[in-house]
Formats: sequence, structure tokens, C-alpha cells
Amino acid sequence: MATGAVGAVGAVDKREAILRAARTVFAERGYHATGISDIARELGAGHGTFYRYFKNKEDIARSVVSHALRQVSEALADEDPRSSQTLPQYREQVARIGNKLFDLVVAEPELCRILFYDAIAIDRADADFAGRVLESAAAFTAAFIHNGQDRGFLRRDVDAMVVGLAVNGMITTGALRLLHAPDPEAMREPWIHAVETLMFDGLGSA
Repeated sequence: MATGAVGAVGAVDKREAILRAARTVFAERGYHATGISDIARELGAGHGTFYRYFKNKEDIARSVVSHALRQVSEALADEDPRSSQTLPQYREQVARIGNKLFDLVVAEPELCRILFYDAIAIDRADADFAGRVLESAAAFTAAFIHNGQDRGFLRRDVDAMVVGLAVNGMITTGALRLLHAPDPEAMREPWIHAVETLMFDGLGSA
């Protein structure tokens, strides 16, 4: 029994090691330019090791993206979509989430390159993968939009899911700029302020 348990732990560790190697190579080379041999070289192991845990490149890429999404979810795990009960609380929550996402992009640029570039590239074996990723992210944001609408902080005559996609688009575009910015910290306040302003005030000059 003990030997089996050790073997199971070893298998989990090896799978995680392959995921880490794949994440590094995908971030450096991009999904299409990466081959199994590149991942194996980064891992310091043969092809056989890779194929004991993953079917092919698409399989490991989906696993890497799913792992990256879990990291984003964990970064926001303590943000309850229904927790804000007043407009000041709601605006504070939006700013807090913005800062957490900003910190994640700066701390984990590899993760963001994988989410923003490679998730869309995984289409040969699973044409709907990128769409499911976008829909899942939009549904998460839409839960916060629903709270704002229910409490009267946001307009009710717009679809929360569509707004979620639009807000995520602003966040994604800002994050992509961060990946290439010489001084990412200088973008923090303008980026978060722009998202807040568009959410709460729109672009009209009243």
C-alpha cells in the first residue's frame, strides 16, 4: 500500500513537472512553434515520459490553460460577487479586483501569455476550447455585473453576460499591454481607472 501511495504521489509530481516545462516553453515560443521535443528538452526527459501523462500537444496545452485559469480563480477566490451592498463597497471591490489582476499579470507574465495567446491557438483538436474559456470568464464577471444591476448600481437594460465579455476585453487588452510595457507599474492607476470609469460613468460628457 505504501509503495502504491508513493507511486501515486510520484505520478502527480511528474505530471506537474511536465506542465511547468510546457508552460515555460509555450510562453517563450508560442503554441504553434512548440513541439513535444521542446517540452521534453525543457523537462530533461524523453518523449516517452511525456506520452505516459498526455496524449499530444493539444492535450497538455489544454491542461496548461486550465491550470492558468485556476490560478486566476484562486487569486479572486475571496471576492464574493454578491458581497457588495452599497455603491462605495461595489466600486471598492471593482478597484480591488483590478489591483489583484494587475498584480497577477506582473508576477506571472508566463501565465498571461498562455491565457491570452495560446488558449486561442488550441483549435485543431477542440475548436470550441477558446470559446469555452471566454464564456467561462465572462460568466464569472457577469455574476458581479448582476449584483450591480440588482442593487441599482448599474443599468438593468443591458445583458450582464455581454457586459462581462466587454469588461473582460478591457482587462485583457490592458494585460497584453502590461506584458510589453517597460514600466508596468506606471500603467496601474490609468488601467484600473479606465475600467472603473467605463463601468460606472460611460464615455458621455454629461
